Amino acid sequence: MGGMVMNNPHNHVFLGRHHDEHERRSWAVVGLCLAVMIAEIAGGALFGSIALIADGLHMATHVGALLLAALAYRVARRHLADPRFAFGTGKFGDLASFASAVALAMIAALIAWEALSRLARPVPIDFAAALPIAVLGLVVNVASALLLGHEGHDHGHGHDHGHDHGHNHGHGHGHDHGHDHGAVSVDNNMRAARAHVLADAAVSILVLIGLGGARLLGWAWLDPVMALIGAVVIVSWSVTLLRASGAVLLDMTPDPEATTEIRAVLERDGARVSDLHVWRVGPGHLCAVVSIGGAAPESLDEYRRRLGAVAGLSHLTIEIEPA
Repeated sequence: MGGMVMNNPHNHVFLGRHHDEHERRSWAVVGLCLAVMIAEIAGGALFGSIALIADGLHMATHVGALLLAALAYRVARRHLADPRFAFGTGKFGDLASFASAVALAMIAALIAWEALSRLARPVPIDFAAALPIAVLGLVVNVASALLLGHEGHDHGHGHDHGHDHGHNHGHGHGHDHGHDHGAVSVDNNMRAARAHVLADAAVSILVLIGLGGARLLGWAWLDPVMALIGAVVIVSWSVTLLRASGAVLLDMTPDPEATTEIRAVLERDGARVSDLHVWRVGPGHLCAVVSIGGAAPESLDEYRRRLGAVAGLSHLTIEIEPA
């Protein structure tokens, strides 16, 4: 039945609490980096500086990565009520974060390749042109980091949907007002955007150290060595992002403590949890599917009341197995 979409009676909005703010900050940084990129490329073409043009093209890679982050926020917001997304659009940011992490790894590989090439075949350094560009890059990235703000926690309010399968069937809606911490609440999309600007800032600092040492002490090898160190730092951040966003995309259990808490709350008074799945559907939002058995299980409302205190539990399906 091509093209037909069933209406979803539930409102599955699992965006982070700071979604709109993060979107505005991302677009602001895209605008700043785009302006600097155009200025560098235009200035390099006007004044005949290949170094300026090269740095402008380098800035273009960050514009692309930050644009991806901003678009992920926009697309997630525009399609948040689209019933085709079974559990909402909260994972768009994790998808963008995974792509950004791959881009970071590729940038690190290019830096390492160029650094190794220069160690093998040293080239003359134009300090007069290189130092101002490194300073400019550092200033732009510090400004970008300030625009993106500090790492925060997303605390969301969601809807819990309970389904009692057995002799009685019921549906209910509740609100989770708990505070989420750790892997559950981290906005990986914003984390990736920050990683890009901070990685570039770190490279700019290392470049300044390398250029300063090469100019003052005559250590031409210091510049490519600093670049190699920068590549290692970027790769470590890339791997961290890949693991975090990949875990969400593959529905790995994000918070073992929350899973343990859910099981302990439900197995009070002799009930038995025969099946339990917990995964993240957006920053600050957990989804759980539970099967409960036992000689005399409690009511659906009682189990829902108990789980109401679990932080971040925004979508819940309960199955009560017949004795």
